[in-house]
Amino acid sequence: MSSLTYSSPEIAARVTEWSSPAYDSATRQEVEALAAEGNVKELEDRFYRTLEFGTGGLRGLMGAGTNRMNKVIVSRATQGLANYVKAHAAQSDGFKPGPLRAAIAHDSRHRSREFAEAAACVLAANGIICHLSPELRPTPYLSFAVRHLGCHTGIVVTASHNPKEYNGYKVYWNDGSQVVPPHDKGIIREVNSVENDAQVLTMPFDKAVALGMIQIMGKEMDEAYIEAILQQRIDAESCRKSAVRVVYTPLHGCGGTLALTALDRWGFTHVFPEEEQMRPNGDFPT
Repeated sequence: MSSLTYSSPEIAARVTEWSSPAYDSATRQEVEALAAEGNVKELEDRFYRTLEFGTGGLRGLMGAGTNRMNKVIVSRATQGLANYVKAHAAQSDGFKPGPLRAAIAHDSRHRSREFAEAAACVLAANGIICHLSPELRPTPYLSFAVRHLGCHTGIVVTASHNPKEYNGYKVYWNDGSQVVPPHDKGIIREVNSVENDAQVLTMPFDKAVALGMIQIMGKEMDEAYIEAILQQRIDAESCRKSAVRVVYTPLHGCGGTLALTALDRWGFTHVFPEEEQMRPNGDFPT
């Protein structure tokens, strides 16, 4: 790697750092393979900056590097979020008294569960109880869980409509919506202040679960969410008496985990799921 020439010493230093034993073997191998190929262009794109945390959170290509979505960048961002929550979770700000809480959900994209668990471990190590979805769940489920559980913040790991190579990280506030001023700017400042892993608190996932700092949301949350959907009905019998026919597809995403149950409970009796696209798949093959 020392024989490669980069456009700045900062890039060279970052490539060297991410090839060190401080990082997991998969990360090191990914960076070292690019260096062995002499792929300076790709390495410069991965390391010329830190992936920007904006008002909507993070979004970018997955891979090793400071300018990519990976476990390291997710953990650093979560530490910044934890710092902000701990400093601003005051009862006067509309928060409920009691321990700090967060909720996390994720979609079907590659590495989404890994990123969700990494974020949960950082929150747990910071003394914030984290309610984690049992598997992929739709974004409105996260918004509901934040309010239903009295959480101070929430995270959804998703890149919405972006291609399969991308992933993302969206932050929600205690009202169940994505952060808005002044919290968005405050969180961005805290995230930007976390520059290295020495500033990140984390703990093993199994230990956090055993201590009750990570709590997996179960069927009771699914039922509460479905019940909240049913409360939106104007006429509970109209759907059952009608001949409305519904074709449904989650497009290989997370909506299929609860949508058919919700439609059935609502009263729709003629629902036709697109079976192939009901299967979650981060490659979105169809």
